[in-house]
Amino acid sequence: MNKLSLSLLAASVLALLNSPSAAASQQTVDQISQFTLNYTVNDNHAALHGTDCAKLGADWASCTKATITLANNGDAVTDKSWTIYFHSIRRILQVENDQFKVSHIMGDLHKLEPTDKFTGFPAGQRVEIPIINEYWQLFITDILPRWYVTADHAVPRIIANTDTEELTQFVTPLGEQWKRTPDDKNILMTAQTRFDKNSDLHLLDSRTLRGQIIPTPLETHIYKQDVDLSRGVTLQLAALAAPARQAIESRFALLSVKTDGDYPIRGEIAPRAFGGKEAVSGAYHLNVGQKEAVVTGYDQAGLFYGLQSMLSMMPGEGAPVIATLDAKDAPRFAYRGIHLDVGRNFHSKAAVLRLLEQMAAYKLNKFHFHLSDDEGWRLEIPGLPELTDVGAKRCHDLNEKTCLLPQLGSGPDSDNNGSGYFTREDYIAILKYAGARQIEVIPEIDMPAHARAAIIAMEARYERLNQQGKTQEAEQYRLLEPGDISNTTGVQYYNRTGYLNPCLPASSRFVDKVIGEIQQMHKEAGIPLNTWHFGGDEAKNIYLGTGYTDRAKPEDGKGVIDQSQQDKPWARSPACQRMVKEGSVADVEHLSSYFGIEVSKLVKAHGITAMQAWQDGLKDAKDASTFGTDHVNVNFWDTLYWGGFDTANDWANKGFRVVVSNPDYLYLDFPNEVNPEESGYYWGTRFSDERKIFSFAPDNLPQNAETSVDRDGNAFTAKSDKAWPGAYGLSAQLWSEVVRTDKQMEYMIYPRMISVAERAWHRAGWEQDYQAGREYKGGETHFIDVTAMNREWERFANLVGQRELTKLEKAGIQYRLPVPGARVLNGKLLVNSALPGTPVEYSLDNGQSWQRYNDKSHPEVTGNIRVRSVSIDGQRVSRQAVVKE
Repeated sequence: MNKLSLSLLAASVLALLNSPSAAASQQTVDQISQFTLNYTVNDNHAALHGTDCAKLGADWASCTKATITLANNGDAVTDKSWTIYFHSIRRILQVENDQFKVSHIMGDLHKLEPTDKFTGFPAGQRVEIPIINEYWQLFITDILPRWYVTADHAVPRIIANTDTEELTQFVTPLGEQWKRTPDDKNILMTAQTRFDKNSDLHLLDSRTLRGQIIPTPLETHIYKQDVDLSRGVTLQLAALAAPARQAIESRFALLSVKTDGDYPIRGEIAPRAFGGKEAVSGAYHLNVGQKEAVVTGYDQAGLFYGLQSMLSMMPGEGAPVIATLDAKDAPRFAYRGIHLDVGRNFHSKAAVLRLLEQMAAYKLNKFHFHLSDDEGWRLEIPGLPELTDVGAKRCHDLNEKTCLLPQLGSGPDSDNNGSGYFTREDYIAILKYAGARQIEVIPEIDMPAHARAAIIAMEARYERLNQQGKTQEAEQYRLLEPGDISNTTGVQYYNRTGYLNPCLPASSRFVDKVIGEIQQMHKEAGIPLNTWHFGGDEAKNIYLGTGYTDRAKPEDGKGVIDQSQQDKPWARSPACQRMVKEGSVADVEHLSSYFGIEVSKLVKAHGITAMQAWQDGLKDAKDASTFGTDHVNVNFWDTLYWGGFDTANDWANKGFRVVVSNPDYLYLDFPNEVNPEESGYYWGTRFSDERKIFSFAPDNLPQNAETSVDRDGNAFTAKSDKAWPGAYGLSAQLWSEVVRTDKQMEYMIYPRMISVAERAWHRAGWEQDYQAGREYKGGETHFIDVTAMNREWERFANLVGQRELTKLEKAGIQYRLPVPGARVLNGKLLVNSALPGTPVEYSLDNGQSWQRYNDKSHPEVTGNIRVRSVSIDGQRVSRQAVVKE
């Protein structure tokens, strides 16, 4: 497009915006943006109360009744030109007010519009719009913020009271609407039920915690003498690489111990000092004497971890006094990981660096960096500017020429974490920071599904170059096939634009280009790229094989689905049909695994030794030997109660290195407790707290049936008759669909990550060896020593509550404070905590003033009392819990 054309276009747009009709539309938009919007969940069991959810098209015949209320506090609005856009992770099945209709746009984006029967928004009145949603809404984060209104030729405006992360500003508390089914056996967490749950925990004396290290070492001998480091330490660490030395020095500084002081800490690397199972990367010996400390590492990582163990013993506040001791230690798993999704919502470089710092402190060594998804591409790639110019940005451009559609609560603007990306310099800095802390960065570019951001960006590139007459260059990285008219709906309700076409040569060229550019960043950082994550998950149509039957078409206004009109991904792709006909692949269902194998060859060609994927993306591969790389890791993410305790064995027995990533224990985007005020998705479990993760047995999955329940609180039985070669590692995941800010990210990760680190590094004595054919029954503890497990948990919980939370606070981590348990007995207030040592306050005047609780003198109270946890510095508090007398 030449300069004259651009000038004419700009003049035309300006004329439209200044026209009388545009001014009227903008006035309507501005008025509606000042309405007060409220969302209320009325009935999560609508099917039981007369609603035919199945007829409306609800999967599992489950649906929820809710009400959208718009309160007009200003002048009447009768104009019909407006549209309200909003985000909903649940499909809207029906609108029960004939003045309005709801249509699905893409992903979670919907629009609410007036029908011909619309009579207006009267001045000073409320208009209610009852709707029926699919499934259920059990946690407040099921409702997303930043509803916005627009009209033709008007600038979109966010409805003011929804422009917030405090969802209670526009969402009515869910109250009793917390059960998925009427016979849901989960226990709602209240002040009383928390008190009961925590009743076996006691505040341990600091002497009991003396010399304790997190994660727990293999062997420790604690002596009577202490060492006071108040006068500082002298680090004699010539054997440790300079960046790692600097990382250790910064950790000492964080804990207020200077590194030019008196107490010598000497480090050495001596692999011959280790034998048997201890002769592995990360192993160390630690001797803390009264005159000096000596750390012997099997390798660089071992020396680094031995020093971290010494730092672990230090208190979070007060004099830096530690116990003298001898420790021998080695990790149970080679892979100890944290996965962070920055695709759905972006998280800043600063938050990533803070995460890496804490991973290092707790000896986690794999950072799985989920850099792309349908909702965003988050890394600058030289030569492909549209990936970040378009694919890293969300805004109200329905044609997606300049950005992606709004999703997941981002609204119409690009000034929040819906948009953002890492520059090459950012990524290189992250690599160096991670490398200094013995952490491998594993980049994931998700494909062939979950690739919409890349696809839309490459369509923008195609159009730009095609307009310039560069047809061949335009086609080079085009990921959609124009002739593919497959009617496909993905798990998060994207159409075929969410699926990179694996049958196009352009797709392989794109992958090769991206691998090469990211590998170059690793080279510039001096950090080799050893593992490439292919993604591979959920390359399917949600409406095929999920219980849907022939139903009315979606355009009837009820949002229901006609299964007969749905296709498998790429079913109508001419390129893929040719491949099937030629015998290159058995059928389109096998394309995801086929593409995984093809990508593994590209990965190998770049000299990268390992490829990793979510297990369902490789499901049709015969075994690991069919891939091009030396090793193939799979993130195993089946829930245990849906058979994951058995199917994990299949992957290990086919030669894949299994990274245990089970959602029911290890998804940190799931709620901390069963309470609708908590945050998170919950399709795999209703809660995962520090105690539950601590109790996880990752190398004997059937064992977990004795201590766990399914998502409805029911016990289950687990047994596998198959051999189990053992897990390669453990990974905890934070997906970011409803984690929009860095603050929310840290709330969900910490302090649960500390329990993850414990299980990844240390095998507890109460974990049983795997035995094929052994049956574990839920609710019955025939094999696990529960007394030993609870005793270990009490020690660990006290360490976190009394020591580690303060360290997190010093590091600037906005961790989640546990909501206290409380009850009133004989007129006296009794309070406890899931993490003993966490300060607690109580209020007798409905939260107007607060007093510090002292469990040695239980205060006498009357009426309704409120309790909350508070950070050491008093700057942050937990949610409040109401205690009824």
